[in-house]
Amino acid sequence: MDLLERLKKIKEKFERINQQLSDPAFLNDRDKIVSLSRERSELEAIIQAYEEYSDVLKNIDGNKEIINSGIDKELSNLAESELSDLESKKILLEEKIKYLLLPKDPNDNKDVIMEIRAGTGGEEAALFAGDLFRMYTRYSERKGWRIELIDINDTGRGGIKEAVFSIGGDNVFGELKFESGVHRVQRVPETEANGRVHTSAASVAVLPEAEDVQIDINPNDLRIDIFRSGGAGGQNVNKVETAVRITHLPSGIVVQCQDERSQLKNRQKAMKVLRARLYDAKLKEQNAEISAQRKTMVRSGDRSDKIRTYNYPQNRVTDHRIGLTLYNLSNIMEGDITELIEQLKIADRTEKLQASAEI
Repeated sequence: MDLLERLKKIKEKFERINQQLSDPAFLNDRDKIVSLSRERSELEAIIQAYEEYSDVLKNIDGNKEIINSGIDKELSNLAESELSDLESKKILLEEKIKYLLLPKDPNDNKDVIMEIRAGTGGEEAALFAGDLFRMYTRYSERKGWRIELIDINDTGRGGIKEAVFSIGGDNVFGELKFESGVHRVQRVPETEANGRVHTSAASVAVLPEAEDVQIDINPNDLRIDIFRSGGAGGQNVNKVETAVRITHLPSGIVVQCQDERSQLKNRQKAMKVLRARLYDAKLKEQNAEISAQRKTMVRSGDRSDKIRTYNYPQNRVTDHRIGLTLYNLSNIMEGDITELIEQLKIADRTEKLQASAEI
């Protein structure tokens, strides 16, 4: 089936969905309405591109007709000059449509659990982990996303050893999934008397939140420990055991939460993290065969991969996966990471298109 035929079939499906959404028979079926609305939303971008593509094809045919008629020389010249632009636009739209027709990552619309951990570099690594936490928090605020802290282990000197938090909103995983990996910083630490540049690192993991139906956890596989929360928090934190640590015995995964004063809320948050980690492990297992067949340039999902360097003396950020270097580190650390994310998405799109052409 060629591209136009495929697009016509999608247009017919889109129109059927519109008819069903306006059918009074479905008004009281909330689940059906939600399902149809979601499906319509997923097709909308393809339909818009198809309509624009159809207009370009009509204009190309019209211009060729004028040129071939040879009746009006001036009009033919004008049609020829327009034809070149239309042909270029046609190629761009075909590439866009091919990408839109690629299978979507079903996790893109999910909320995420993000984990940031200080790596090599001692206190400087903890300070950098804190900077990354601030960067992603600022970016999330710009996007209007919801941020909920699950667990944080700070050093008391402005740095963090570990931070676990959830981010909720529109297409969060689709935007942040390429951030998983090792982030490296090169700068002069405040404690460095001789002004020497040090290299430190922090790891970032971005996990799609898993629903209960996706991950079946046997309660008998869990060991749950209750303990007193550490750090500031008043008398309740110091005297009452509200912090929760959950160990998933089959996998050895350990999660904890002590952010809330309520033991129940801490347990709920910890279970959310556990489900996300188990789901992530399940996804890695499912994708192992694909990864073996084709090495992905943009994302391996492995926190051991060095993905980006933040060089303070040169105000430079380099993403090693796509060879992108930007000289606006100060803005990036304030949450302005849109260009980085967009370039990674473009590289991923290009790779997927190339892979689909090889099949």
